Amino acid sequence: MKELKLALLGFGNAGQAFGRLLLDKEEEIKKTYETEIKVTVIATASKGNIYDPEGINLRTAIEDINEDGRFSEKHRLTQLSTMELSKEADYDVLVEMTPLNIFTGQPAADHIKTALGRRKHVITANKGPVAWFFRELSHMAHDADVCFFYETTVMDGTPVFNLAEKTLKMAKVTEVSGILNSTTNYILEELAKGEDYDDIMERGRKMGFIEADPAMDIEGYDAAAKITALLNVLMDAGITPDQVRRKGIEDITAEDIGKAKERGKVIKLLCRGFRNEKGEVEATVEPVEISENDILAGINSTTSIVSITTDLMKKISVIEHEPEIEQTAYGVFSDLLRVLDRVAYNK
Repeated sequence: MKELKLALLGFGNAGQAFGRLLLDKEEEIKKTYETEIKVTVIATASKGNIYDPEGINLRTAIEDINEDGRFSEKHRLTQLSTMELSKEADYDVLVEMTPLNIFTGQPAADHIKTALGRRKHVITANKGPVAWFFRELSHMAHDADVCFFYETTVMDGTPVFNLAEKTLKMAKVTEVSGILNSTTNYILEELAKGEDYDDIMERGRKMGFIEADPAMDIEGYDAAAKITALLNVLMDAGITPDQVRRKGIEDITAEDIGKAKERGKVIKLLCRGFRNEKGEVEATVEPVEISENDILAGINSTTSIVSITTDLMKKISVIEHEPEIEQTAYGVFSDLLRVLDRVAYNK
């Protein structure tokens, strides 16, 4: 039985959901790939770090977090920092799930660079490195002959990047567009129903998808990072989020929404990227009035959509309906299966 050792950087809701999925699929992975998955590193910002080259008891680690909020002495706790673990720990795959820094992509990008420099496979659920450093990271992975996967960075586990890579071969992507931020989509929809803004925000926070400080969503920064990641991967754009022409929904009022409705329109925060006449990729994030008959008008609540236009297959749209944390976990898990395909079958 072969072993594949994982270093989990970040163990919040998504990391724990991924851990539970690993436990659920443990025997199936062994049977299918003749490989045992061992987690040797769990690194967190506030709960402590664990490092055990022989393998961490993942079930106990999850129980510790849920019961006490920190790892117990049952585990091999370490004073090594997350970066030090990236540099020194024994692992085959780095799974980067640390919190997003939307303005720099750091320190997640440096964690990934360190792992790739050690010729380790990398899976990231953090959109920052893909938005800010994609070309550099993908070139490093190519030179090291290792995997670098990032399906979860946009639309959770929805297979957007896999769709383009595996089933749209030789088709050139000419435009990418969509509604990619669930927070703003929810707010605009509730305002259209006549709901009070403060009540909307309170409900969204209780439901868990509106942050205590929602500025990154409302002002369009999150959407800008997502469209940048999409364009960097699908169109080799080589751009960064600060190059996106960005306008959020902070100035949209219920009156604006009502007037749009009178014209048979709805307002959505639309992301779009395309090649201009010079062949350069341009990107925008802005509130747009859309016809009530358009497919985008029906993207409600926390649902998201991305549309990919190509020269050969024209326009294809993928919709993710009201995702929960399990979809995020599956996105990371599906990338792990791709690593296993490579390791076990050289696919």
